[in-house]
Amino acid sequence: MKLFTSESVTEGHPDKICDQISDGVLDNILAQDPHARVACEAIVTTGMAFVMGEITTNAYADIPKITRDTLHRIGYTDTCAILTAIDEQSVDIAVGVNSFGAGDQGMMFGYACDETPEFMPAALMYSHKLTQRLTEVRKNGTFKWLRPDGKAQVTVQYDDDGTITRCPAIVLSAHHTEDVSTEQLRKDLREAVVEHVIPPEWLDMDTKFYINPTGRFIVGGPEGDSGLTGRKIIVDTYGGAARHGGGAFSGKDPTKVDRSAAYMMRHIAKNIVASGLARRCELEVAYAIGVAAPVSVLVDTFGTGIVSDDKITTAINKLFDLHPEKIIEYLDLRRPIYTQTAAYGHFGRDDLKLPWEETNRAEELRGSV
Repeated sequence: MKLFTSESVTEGHPDKICDQISDGVLDNILAQDPHARVACEAIVTTGMAFVMGEITTNAYADIPKITRDTLHRIGYTDTCAILTAIDEQSVDIAVGVNSFGAGDQGMMFGYACDETPEFMPAALMYSHKLTQRLTEVRKNGTFKWLRPDGKAQVTVQYDDDGTITRCPAIVLSAHHTEDVSTEQLRKDLREAVVEHVIPPEWLDMDTKFYINPTGRFIVGGPEGDSGLTGRKIIVDTYGGAARHGGGAFSGKDPTKVDRSAAYMMRHIAKNIVASGLARRCELEVAYAIGVAAPVSVLVDTFGTGIVSDDKITTAINKLFDLHPEKIIEYLDLRRPIYTQTAAYGHFGRDDLKLPWEETNRAEELRGSV
């Protein structure tokens, strides 16, 4: 028996607000200038948002308006001061990208498994589904006492062959107004959110439900805690089920391999699992700044592969060009598609049409080993 836990947060969580502001700026600029260089970060706290970064473009982005529109779309109506500090990309970094090399050194990981139809770890996928449902019942007016901030956490139990048998614990924390009792909130959210999302066969008499475990969550959002772009990278990726190189995604244009190479590794890993070559697959790629070819590619199927990891590595090197510019071209990444990824995860998003989630290379991969 093994237990594993992952978490997710709603779009109204302070860190996720910042991710959405950063990707909102990025999308606005890419819509005007697909070759812009953007590295944009945001901070939010009580009564203030601060947007900063390095942007090189001929386009104009009304950053205060993008920030306010993001806050209002999420559901925050209070006004706040908005400060900006934007400079151009460093010429020392730009020279590496201009020569079609990587914009920085670093390693990026991709992962896929057969636990869910989305080829994602189950604990994370159901955490995302809980936070998405929490937002849905807020925005559609089912529970008018809900407010935008919130978090979810799911623990799953595996038997010896890796099959998920149950959920020992579900944690759900929901931002709310003062006019709802803790008892009513717990009852409503268990029925309309938890039991709506979690497969009923995973819930039993011993499942622990921790719904607003402190009893109240009235002060939330930027008023309750500061937020920062890139501070939810495990929520963004695989919920801790796979390794992470450390680089965040939001606010970065696709010349940043932190983003584009991580998307490519997910695409390849998902196709490997979809092909039946392995039940689990983790890929690592690493780059040197200014150098186009990766310095290494590593495949780990955790003993679930039907062929050796070396053979899968050979097939990847044969079928996929991992030069940064070729990744951008292959996945068509110079488009304003990023704001929609800035909450509820960048991977396993079957509700979105994301190029790195396609499994169009599975048959080709299987035929190459």
